[in-house]
Amino acid sequence: MRKKLQTLREGAGYTQQTFSERLGVSRSHYAQIESGDKNPSLKLSLKIKQALGYPYDDLFFNPKRPISRH
Repeated sequence: MRKKLQTLREGAGYTQQTFSERLGVSRSHYAQIESGDKNPSLKLSLKIKQALGYPYDDLFFNPKRPISRH
């Protein structure tokens, strides 16, 4: 899942630093999102999708993490 994010970012010609600057977040915060340690807010996830030109909703889906049923 997060590998897809990295692949899309690199394919668009961004480093983590340049992409995080475009999004208006720190590189370390973005790196934690890309590694799966943090989940982006809805607002940030929409910014990421827009910046990458990614039209689908599965960008942040992680099949290895259980879905909370609470």
